[in-house]
Amino acid sequence: MSVHSHNTASENWSPLYFLAALGAGGLSVTFFMYLMFWVPHPGRPVPVFEDMMSFFASAGGLGKATVIIAMIGIAVMTALHLYLMVFNMRQLTAFKKTKAYQMLMGSNAETQLLAAPLAAAMTINAGFIAGLVFVPGLWGIVEYLFPLALIAFVAVEVWSFSLLGGFLVRVFTEGGFNHKANNSFAQILASFTLSMVAVGMAAPAAMSETPWVVAASLSLSSFMMMTTVVVAAVALVLAVWSILEHGVNEEAAPTLMVIVPLLTVVGIALLRIDHGLHTTFDVYGAKGATFLMLTRILAVQILFLMLGVAVLKRINYNAKFLTPTSKRSAGSYALICPGVALSVMLHFWVNKGLVANGVIEKFSTVYWIANIPALAAQLAMIALLLKLHRLHFAKGSHAGATMPAE
Repeated sequence: MSVHSHNTASENWSPLYFLAALGAGGLSVTFFMYLMFWVPHPGRPVPVFEDMMSFFASAGGLGKATVIIAMIGIAVMTALHLYLMVFNMRQLTAFKKTKAYQMLMGSNAETQLLAAPLAAAMTINAGFIAGLVFVPGLWGIVEYLFPLALIAFVAVEVWSFSLLGGFLVRVFTEGGFNHKANNSFAQILASFTLSMVAVGMAAPAAMSETPWVVAASLSLSSFMMMTTVVVAAVALVLAVWSILEHGVNEEAAPTLMVIVPLLTVVGIALLRIDHGLHTTFDVYGAKGATFLMLTRILAVQILFLMLGVAVLKRINYNAKFLTPTSKRSAGSYALICPGVALSVMLHFWVNKGLVANGVIEKFSTVYWIANIPALAAQLAMIALLLKLHRLHFAKGSHAGATMPAE
């Protein structure tokens, strides 16, 4: 998947192209779910290289194929993610020197810049997963890595707050927020970024055995979680008000489903926080409560997916933005995140909800049937990523290009 100089992404770049890197990174996580829930990892909260090699040596053909597919999927998607991150960082550097950047900084679209730290937070998460899967002996030094990971996420947090704070200070002191142009859920991108930082900060709480690391992880992630909730609530209310008055912005319509990935990362963060409280602070959560939490999150996600799909169908989004002869919109990459997030949440719901509570037996026929929706969503998002890449990154794909709406 090479990136050529004469294509939509290069000639009509916007910060929303960071969502392409985010989608690839998210797909690497969907492949990690195979290893997380199908490969035994006794004594560890996550599987590592040694667990996979031990399982591979004793597994049958299907088990071996699972490990191979997962490792290839993680390697390919992580490599694509890193490639797209380099591409986007270069484009962002050049973009800051243009008049388009100055125009963006004076509009609602200024918050699109938060797509950069959002994708950077995914880089840290994807890098850690790749390390677990491909680096032998990593778990032996993992306690030294957790503080470094927290420092990295704090750096992304500072970056995110500087961008969001700059936008809020401007509109709070100068006004100028365009409510008419706020007729989408695009502003919720900021809270999605904060939630991605929060889930990364919560990882040491779920895996570390060092009390001060767990305490720091719980404190930092809880702060980001509360910030996420406040920012998301305000953005949601303002967006619904504008949409009801002006109708949805067609180009930004995919953002109607941004609640889905936001809730997935919040749900995983809550699971990590719960695990840290259990292992370090002797606070035990009921398995039934976990099932109920995951079910409620999944219910809200399905509602927003139904709404988003209905709206996209009504405005004929596919014909307007997803065909070879249609306009191009970087915002189309926002379609990948909900499907990836749904796949990941379904894996957790099946394993941490149904299996953990004895509703279904692991690896039974019913279990594999229950996993079909997660696998189907994953495959659909892989196909969508490839399709979008051909439309936006293939040579000569610039015909009919359009800049993303506010």
